[in-house]
Amino acid sequence: MIDFWIAAGLLLLAALAFLLLPLLRGRRAQAEEDRTALNVALYQERLGELAAQRAAGVLSDEQHEAGRVEASRELLQDTEGAERCSGSTLGKAIPIIMALLVPLAGFGLYLHWGASDKVELARQFGEQPRSMEDVTARLEQAVQAQPDSAEGWYFLGRAYMAQERPAEAARAFEKVVQLAGREPELLGQWAQALYFANQQTWTPQMQALTDEALQADPTDATSLGLLGIAAFEDERYEDAVAFWERLVATLPESDPSRAAIQTGIDRALAMSKDSAQPTTPAADAVEEAEAPTAVELDVTVTLAPELTARVLASDTVFVFARAASGPPMPLAVKRLSVRDLPATVTLSDADAMMPALKLSNFDRVVVSARVSRSGDATKGEWLGTGQAVAPASADEPLQVTIDKVDGD
Repeated sequence: MIDFWIAAGLLLLAALAFLLLPLLRGRRAQAEEDRTALNVALYQERLGELAAQRAAGVLSDEQHEAGRVEASRELLQDTEGAERCSGSTLGKAIPIIMALLVPLAGFGLYLHWGASDKVELARQFGEQPRSMEDVTARLEQAVQAQPDSAEGWYFLGRAYMAQERPAEAARAFEKVVQLAGREPELLGQWAQALYFANQQTWTPQMQALTDEALQADPTDATSLGLLGIAAFEDERYEDAVAFWERLVATLPESDPSRAAIQTGIDRALAMSKDSAQPTTPAADAVEEAEAPTAVELDVTVTLAPELTARVLASDTVFVFARAASGPPMPLAVKRLSVRDLPATVTLSDADAMMPALKLSNFDRVVVSARVSRSGDATKGEWLGTGQAVAPASADEPLQVTIDKVDGD
């Protein structure tokens, strides 16, 4: 902050210079005028002396004229180069008053419209934080200074979660949603903070937030992970496995969190087997008869030759099926890379994005394949779409060629 006040002081000195320099120049001009007036008075006095000497007969006319010329010459020499002031002046009091009022007015205006708190905040953010608590304190100051900053509230919420302060994080994420809109990632973060603030008890509000997030983005990692955790805690192990498998399918192969999620899936599968209740053959037969027949759909994905030079081997390829007439959410998804093409994959009920939406629940589906350089399943660069088919009656692999710009 000291550097700011030094700069302000230098600017104030510059402003005062514009006010005080004319006053100093005025004093110098006044002194010059006084000196000139004195020289004129001395000149007139000298002329009087010469006239008196001529009248007394001391000086002849020639001597009197020579003396008068000499006095005139001396007067011209004394007044040569003197500055003459023209026009009126402001006087001495007004510049002094202005010199006092300018710093006072400037300081008052800065206190009213200035941003010293933001200057101090910028200085603090320029320093290396010493701890997580220090980071959180700075973020709290930032949102106080800029309450409309969605980015500031978002990072504050993340900092609260890192410090295991979920209730405060939930309020921060709610503020972010109000400022930045109902983005899927933000809704998932908000629901996650609410879940841990509520002692890991699931509520309708959390369900509504995750449903809205997944409807906008079926691959939202925070919502999928949270739903898996909630299902596991409620001993709904099959649902937990389904959500976590969907999450793993959206993550890059190099993502370090894949191993931890897979460990959770294995644990949920083991818990599901341990909790399974024995049944009689008759009950198994009734359950099998009531359950819909599981279907599998083989899909062969190829890349159009003209796109070979325009894609990267590391680009992600998502193969997904949607209902020909029904919800827009994908029913099943598989993840590949461009280097794997051409490839044949099998979509089945095991690849369902949601337990209630399976291939076997729909008469006709449309299979598409998308190349996404960013790894986002909802948008990419290139797309291929197959014909609508009945999953239960597809005997031959469905052919899908990626051959057009995504979004056309």
